[in-house]
Amino acid sequence: MDNNKIERHPFTPFLPEGAKIVMCGTFPPKPEKWSMDFFYPNFYNDMWRIFGLIFFNEKEYFFDKSTKTINKRGIQEMLTRYKIGIGETATEVIRTKDNASDKFLEIVTPVNLPKLLAKAPFCQAIVTTGEKAASIIASESGSEIPKMGMAVDCKIDMGNGSFREFKHWRMPSTSRAYPMKFEKKAEYYLQMLKAEGIKN
Repeated sequence: MDNNKIERHPFTPFLPEGAKIVMCGTFPPKPEKWSMDFFYPNFYNDMWRIFGLIFFNEKEYFFDKSTKTINKRGIQEMLTRYKIGIGETATEVIRTKDNASDKFLEIVTPVNLPKLLAKAPFCQAIVTTGEKAASIIASESGSEIPKMGMAVDCKIDMGNGSFREFKHWRMPSTSRAYPMKFEKKAEYYLQMLKAEGIKN
C-alpha cells in the first residue's frame, strides 16, 4: 500500500444561495466507508444525526438502517432551506495510516479561504468540526484557535485591498471516536445555530 499518495477532497463545497454559515471538516474516509457521496458520508458519523435531532427532533431522520444508507437529497434540502453551506479545510492530504483519523492526516494543501468565501458572499461564520479543522482555519486566517463551543473574530484578505470579517466557531468532532456524549455534541451545535440566527 502506498501511504504517500496525495488524495484530493472528493466533494465540491455545497454552498446554497444566501448561505449564512459554512461548516468545514477535515477529510472524509475512503469511499468504501461511504453510505452516500456527500460530506460526512460514514453511516456511523453522527453529524446528520445531530442535525436530524435539531431540526426534526429525530436522530435517525436521514438514516435507513435496513440499507445502511443516508438520505443525501433530504440533507441537501435541509441545508438549502436553512442556508447552511458545507466545505472543507483541506483540499489535499496524505493518509499516514489507512483510515480517516485526523491525527493520521498530513495536510498537503489547506483550503483557499478567500476563494471559498468569495463563493458564499453572505457567509458570516466558518464552523469547524474538530480540532484539526479548527487549527487549519486559525492558521489560514492568522487568528487563535477558538475554545470548544466558542467563536473568535477573523479577518481575511480577499485581494485588491478588500477584507472580509467572519466568525470562526469550533465544534466537537462528530466521529464516534471523539470522547463526548452525543447529547453534549448536539447541544454545542444547537447553541451555535441559535447564535447565528439559523435556529430559533
